[in-house]
Amino acid sequence: MINFSKEQFYIVTGASSGIGESVAILLNELGASVIAVARNIERLNKMKSKCKYPENIYIEVKDLTQDIENLPNYVKSLKDKYSKFSGMAYCAGIGDINPLYTITYETIKKIFDINYVAPILMTKGVADRRNNIGKGCSIVYISSIDAKLSAKGQPLYAGSKAALISSVKSLSKEFSMRGGRMNCILPSILETPMVTNENSVVHNEISEEYPTGWGKPIDAANLVAFLLSDKTQKISGQSYILDLGNVLFRE
Repeated sequence: MINFSKEQFYIVTGASSGIGESVAILLNELGASVIAVARNIERLNKMKSKCKYPENIYIEVKDLTQDIENLPNYVKSLKDKYSKFSGMAYCAGIGDINPLYTITYETIKKIFDINYVAPILMTKGVADRRNNIGKGCSIVYISSIDAKLSAKGQPLYAGSKAALISSVKSLSKEFSMRGGRMNCILPSILETPMVTNENSVVHNEISEEYPTGWGKPIDAANLVAFLLSDKTQKISGQSYILDLGNVLFRE
């Protein structure tokens, strides 16, 4: 069984909805202290109200794309405010449809800033030995199956998620020398607000490709908790696909 203690502090970005919300609630239920980071204070408070131990949820309202170059210093400020970190779950992200003719520098920057630049700079802060507990510190990133099998019209989303995976593989080799570890999760179709806006026809067509049914945010959260826990001390630099039974994702 996975257990954490309130002395273990984890940053969870994108904690106000979707996978991030599920991760924050689950880590709290398992005993951890959670620094819940997101832009929307109302939704953060709603998430906190669902927690088993709300006194161990610490809300931080922050747009990670604002003052992005100073994110390492932002992590340090959180450490000074709370405690050294046992790890981070980077769940913030955006997706969009960007056919080639619509792509501009601004659209590239918008998607890469939150999906790639921000997690790398947040990692720089968390991986700083002055800001983490040292051996046992774990970082998990939510990437996407689109990094492996991208859909038409998603070159920027797929590219940002693929870039994150590649960088984590490299960074994990540095971090392991300090006793830390990093891993990525690649969800396929999960019932998050970003996905369930699709119409029912698309929903039904896609569902036929996934024999186990559409996933839910808690499915990703369970894997995040496992990878953050001391049960995975020998696992780093890996990418785990939540395949939902789709044969296309099998070796």
